[in-house]
Amino acid sequence: MSTASAYLTVRGIDVDVIYKDIKNLHIGVYPPLGRVRVAAPKRLDDNQVRLAIIQRLPWIKRQREQLKAAPRQTEREMVTGESHYVWGLRRRLKVVERPGRTHFEVDGDRLVLYTPSSATAEKRRTALDQWYRQQLRESIPNIIEIWEQKLEVSVPQWTIRRMKTKWGSCNRETRHLWFNVELAKKHPDCLEYIVVHEMIHYFERNHGERFTKLMNKQLPDWRARRDNLNSNPLRHETWDGVTMSLESSL
Repeated sequence: MSTASAYLTVRGIDVDVIYKDIKNLHIGVYPPLGRVRVAAPKRLDDNQVRLAIIQRLPWIKRQREQLKAAPRQTEREMVTGESHYVWGLRRRLKVVERPGRTHFEVDGDRLVLYTPSSATAEKRRTALDQWYRQQLRESIPNIIEIWEQKLEVSVPQWTIRRMKTKWGSCNRETRHLWFNVELAKKHPDCLEYIVVHEMIHYFERNHGERFTKLMNKQLPDWRARRDNLNSNPLRHETWDGVTMSLESSL
């Protein structure tokens, strides 16, 4: 079955579109961030697909809200034996209780937490969040510097924050970039993909044909990196994703 793909932004929602030799249009919303994917008949064009998405926006937004509210796995207790991802690798947590400040170190295939025995699970989780942020603070500047030279632009400001539905975002007016702290759990190639993606928004606001051409030129394997980024949920979700099938009369 031959296919083609497009990348659209509809009312602020990013949508992956795959054109196939099929009869009906299918819209899916997937965890962990409410990613929207559309399988569309090849006889439809981008504008027709965009119209179909707009008509189903209430349904899409409901599914995304349900994903945000879906039960997550039990809160991590931050004890020896738990698994935590660091730059795409699964590492077993080892807790070493000793006096002094709470901090993390990578030791071989383990993530070691040094902490006083009195530290609560919440304090340990906060320390892990701060450690992830530090990993990004150490990695992002070098990636940005490389791509500032390649794209001949400057990034005046960037921020790490926790985001529910996006891996990154860009304010084209201020040129401020934001990155999801959860990126520290993903492979470094995924982080570079998001940095480049957001910097390309300096040149093109929407995810249309021009944006895709720029991404193809600057980062030819961006689709593989995007798929890797979205291939595994950040946490074990109880929501498996939902799809609606539409009789396409467009």
